Amino acid sequence: MARQLAGKVVIATHNSGKLREMRELLAPHGVEAVSAGELGLPEPDETGDSFLANARIKASAAADATGLPAIADDSGLCVAALEGAPGIYSARWAGPDKDFAHAMRTVEDAVRDKGGDDRRAWFVSALCVAWPDGHVEEFEGRVDGVLVWPPRGDAGFGYDPAFLPEGHSRTFGEMTSDEKHGLPPRGLGLSHRARAFLMLASACLNGRD
Repeated sequence: MARQLAGKVVIATHNSGKLREMRELLAPHGVEAVSAGELGLPEPDETGDSFLANARIKASAAADATGLPAIADDSGLCVAALEGAPGIYSARWAGPDKDFAHAMRTVEDAVRDKGGDDRRAWFVSALCVAWPDGHVEEFEGRVDGVLVWPPRGDAGFGYDPAFLPEGHSRTFGEMTSDEKHGLPPRGLGLSHRARAFLMLASACLNGRD
């Protein structure tokens, strides 16, 4: 049986967009969240070869540093025409200035260089919960869709304006928070992060409200 979360947790991120989404997801469960950025923790080197491996690195580092349970997300955009790239390197494609307009253009140019016909893409979110004693719980969610160009909308963050989820007419960048990652009954749990979080909540939050 999975270990339960309660009280205060660290969200192992320095990304304000991820922090905002995670706080919104955790709020109904009465879990207090503080971020690694707010605590001044350094960002560990993400040397893993998968989303789950990098999430584990970040969560374990935050749990070790604070003595609190920590949740880390590692997520990214995978493009079929680019054999899954940028994948775990999604943030790096945005460069040191986190310029995702540049990153979206780079992806689009790379897809066109491959012919431009295959626009299938998917987002992946891996969530790891780590405790100071070394125990971890891991979950992974995915949402499929297609790339659009030009990007649409200014909501969300990262590659959201260039991603149209399957079965929808608006990009993640055009959706409200509730539409993108709101959980039932507010939303459909549509995003990759929401889907991973639903698994985490079922295992580690035990329906707490």
